Amino acid sequence: MSHYPCASPESAYTEQERRNRDVVMAFYDNGVNRRDPTVAVSYLGPKFIQHSPHVADGTQGFVDFFTAFWKKYPDFRVEVKRIFIEGDMAAVHTRSLGGPNANGDAGVDILRLDHGKIVEHWDVVRPIPANAANANSMF
Repeated sequence: MSHYPCASPESAYTEQERRNRDVVMAFYDNGVNRRDPTVAVSYLGPKFIQHSPHVADGTQGFVDFFTAFWKKYPDFRVEVKRIFIEGDMAAVHTRSLGGPNANGDAGVDILRLDHGKIVEHWDVVRPIPANAANANSMF
């Protein structure tokens, strides 16, 4: 049984989808949250396509952006709240803390994998407001 916050039961995933989930979670745990660009890049494919407008394409674009970001925000970390896997795609609902926004950010990363590597990335991120118009959490 998976210890990851999966949206579907373990039995709903194929073996490849489980492997893809494990790659994505290892990327966040071992690369992003430990602030180790070498380890993070080990989970990326050699032809990494970036759709985030603030980060250049390729593994070097990832390294350059996050090296500067981690230097500015040394306490930055990402909590994975849930992960959705289908085929070669993963959607990851996240809460980021220790970054530029006092209450953190809520986000969704969409990742495409190929042969066990993350090869494409999209994201949508928004600051968590101090007050909400409802009593529901963003998570």
